[in-house]
Amino acid sequence: MSFKLELEKRLYRINDIITGYLPKEEGYYKTVLEAMNYSITAGGKRIRPMLMLETFCLFNGRNYDVLYPFMAAIEMIHTYSLVHDDLPAMDNDEYRRGRKTTHVEYGEAMAILAGDGLLTLAFETAAGAYEKVDENSKDALSIYKRIMRAYKVLASKSGVHGMIGGQVIDIEFVGKTVTQEGLDRMYLLKTGALIEASMMIGAIIAGAEDEYVDIIRDIAADIGLAFQIRDDILDVISSDNILGKPTHSDEKNDKPTYVSIMDVEKAKEEVASITDRAKKAYEALPYRNEFLVELITELISREK
Repeated sequence: MSFKLELEKRLYRINDIITGYLPKEEGYYKTVLEAMNYSITAGGKRIRPMLMLETFCLFNGRNYDVLYPFMAAIEMIHTYSLVHDDLPAMDNDEYRRGRKTTHVEYGEAMAILAGDGLLTLAFETAAGAYEKVDENSKDALSIYKRIMRAYKVLASKSGVHGMIGGQVIDIEFVGKTVTQEGLDRMYLLKTGALIEASMMIGAIIAGAEDEYVDIIRDIAADIGLAFQIRDDILDVISSDNILGKPTHSDEKNDKPTYVSIMDVEKAKEEVASITDRAKKAYEALPYRNEFLVELITELISREK
C-alpha cells in the first residue's frame, strides 16, 4: 500500500481517538466547550500524535490503551498553543487550517478560555492512562512507572522550559537582529519541544531502554528544527490557499526567521543537513519502522 493511503488510514484512526476524548457541548459553559472542539476539529496533520504512535510501534509497544490518552493530550496541547498564538496580542492571524481562527469566531476572551480549557483537559486526559492498567497484571508497576515518566515529559516539554519558553523567546526577538544560534534555541523549544515529547512518550510507554529514549529525543529535536525552518521557507515561497493561513506573516510581524538571516537556498541546505543528521541517528537504533522514516521525510519536505 502507498504511503499516502497508509497516512490516511492512520489519520482516520488518530482523529477517531482524539474525538473520543473531546468534551460534550452542554451545560452553562457550553460556549467554551464548543470553542475548544471547534479549535481541535479544524483539521491538521496530527503530526505529534502520529509521531507518538509510530515511535511506540518502532519499539514494539503493546499497551495501546495506555498510549491513546497521551496521543489525545499532545494534540490538545498543540491546539491550545495555536489558539493563543493566533490572538491579536500574539500573531493576530485570522485564518488557521483554512478557516477562521478561534478568536475571530468566538471572540478573544472565549478563545483564551478555550486554550486554557484544552491545556487543562490535556493533563486530565493523560492522567486517565492510569485507568487503563490492569493492576493485577505482573507488569502493572512497570507500566505505572512508564506513565508517570511520560506524564513528566509531557509537562516539562509543554512548559516554561519547553514550548512556552520558546514562545517567550519568539516574542522578545521581534524587531531584533538575531544569530542562527539564537533562532535554533527558539525553534528547539517553540516547535521541537512538543515533537520531542511526542516521540519520547511513544518510546517510554513502549518500554524502550533509556539510551534509546535519549536517541529518540535527539532525533525529534532535529525533526522539530528542520520542520520549523521549512515553515519559514514556506511562509515565503507558498500561497495562502496552499498553506491554509496567511503567508509572509513573519515578515508582517517583524519576526526573525531563517530566511531573514540567509537566503532561501541556504535555508534549504540547512534543512537537508539537519535531516541527514537525524537519519544517521535513526540508523544507530536496532529497530525499524519504515513508515516513520517516510513520515519524517514527508514532514520536512512538505509543501503546506
